[in-house]
Amino acid sequence: MSLSIKDLLEDKAYGLDLRLIGGEAGLVNRLYSSRIQKPGLALTGYTEHLHPDRVQVLGHTEISYLRQIPEEIGRKHIETLCSFPIACFIVTKGLDPPHFLKSAAGSAGIPLLVTHHQSSTFISLITKFLEESLLPATHIHGVLVDVLGVGVLLLGKSGIGKSECALDLVIRGHRLVADDIVHIKKKMPAALVGQAGETIQYHMEIRGLGIINIKDLYGVSSIREKKIIDLVLELLEWNPEQEYDRLGIDDEVKTILGVDLPHLKVPVRPGRNLTSIIEVAARNFLLKGMGYHSAKEFHEKLLARMEIRAIGNEVE
Repeated sequence: MSLSIKDLLEDKAYGLDLRLIGGEAGLVNRLYSSRIQKPGLALTGYTEHLHPDRVQVLGHTEISYLRQIPEEIGRKHIETLCSFPIACFIVTKGLDPPHFLKSAAGSAGIPLLVTHHQSSTFISLITKFLEESLLPATHIHGVLVDVLGVGVLLLGKSGIGKSECALDLVIRGHRLVADDIVHIKKKMPAALVGQAGETIQYHMEIRGLGIINIKDLYGVSSIREKKIIDLVLELLEWNPEQEYDRLGIDDEVKTILGVDLPHLKVPVRPGRNLTSIIEVAARNFLLKGMGYHSAKEFHEKLLARMEIRAIGNEVE
């Protein structure tokens, strides 16, 4: 994942409040890291530990230093600094940078931007912006619902009934996050956050009815903008020749963006109440999170009883 300096300039959601004052040619420069750097020592000519791929933030201390040293020395150090492939310079507190910095950045095609924020505030804002924007992401064909606080990702081939299950869950008081396409971002260290695309948010496609707006039909309590995905439940067409898990002892996982999620496979056939099965799956997930595994406990009790019977037969 990466983003351009132009993306920083166009931000509205995080309040970076940036304006360009030079180096427009470098707006296509890409950022790949969420880390920033304050190039204090680099302004003195020491560039040993310079990271040119990071956003370079110049605050009151850095600008004051450049104004106080002789202009010839300052220009020399800035030209040395600009000889590196710097992603961009950002000056905080609305300060006016020295003209030789503007000139060198413009000649090297390095974007020079200014924000009114203080350095500490701006570093916090841009770090959050970069961390969110550079997270690994993907999208999956499916439906994401919030069932009893559990983020359940419903998978299955088109037409198997994912949206109908989600609609029934909404009617029962649960919440829709996304239908059809689920956009997923990895939140460090190991959580996946799903949400709908902006154009289809709050909407569902129900065959025979068309597109419906869940928020308008059932109110704001029936929707969520985003949800951490806790459980993957895949709907499969019933195959009488296939053997399905009837005990639930062995836990399967599905890996998305390097994160392993519990994976349940539920066969679909007439007469099965899938909505109730999904609700029970969510409740069972919560129980497992509290350390109670129904299937394993049953299995252990069964084995213990078999051992007791075997000992009894030996005594006889």
